[in-house]
Amino acid sequence: MEPVIAAIVLAAGKSTRMGRPKALLPAGTGDTFLTRIVRTFGAADIAHVVVVVGHEAQALTEHLHAAGLRPAIAVNRDYEAGQLSSLLVGLAAVEAEDVEAVLLMLVDAPFVSPATVRAVVERYHGTHAPIVRPVRGEQHGHPVLIARSLFPLLRRADPATGAKPIVRAHVSAAGDLAVDDAGAFMDIDTPADYARATTSDRDRPGPIS
Repeated sequence: MEPVIAAIVLAAGKSTRMGRPKALLPAGTGDTFLTRIVRTFGAADIAHVVVVVGHEAQALTEHLHAAGLRPAIAVNRDYEAGQLSSLLVGLAAVEAEDVEAVLLMLVDAPFVSPATVRAVVERYHGTHAPIVRPVRGEQHGHPVLIARSLFPLLRRADPATGAKPIVRAHVSAAGDLAVDDAGAFMDIDTPADYARATTSDRDRPGPIS
């Protein structure tokens, strides 16, 4: 079997700052945050997508199925332990596969384009940098590709700091990919963030293409 690149979508949290589940927020063109992300990976030819759920796990799973989407579902029963716990559940879900790297996507970043996902994968194939991420000036965005060589470090990471120190320690000029995609740098955590992302003419998301 050819080594593959899998996607892990983290959708297990309680969305405390938003006040309602971010995964189920409308994202335009008939999608929610969660369904749009899964469709984006499909449009970018990422065949193996794992959605990590926790809070309201059954509702999110049923929502995906109702939308005609069947990604792999991994349940993090310890989701209140933080984001790293969900990432590790996602890694466990793909470790039996011949996975070369994972694309890590947060459910609060639904407007990344398929072109950006494809470009991140292409940069990895061209450089084999252990971390590949979209950048725009000093900003860095989504998705973040993490090579398999870093999986052991993630499993030993401090839950208090999560994956960020490992990612930062392994970024490189080869892996930093300049992209012109506002959605790659849009984190939507609060009602104000959501209002800006869905009402601004400049940032309003269009269809997946």
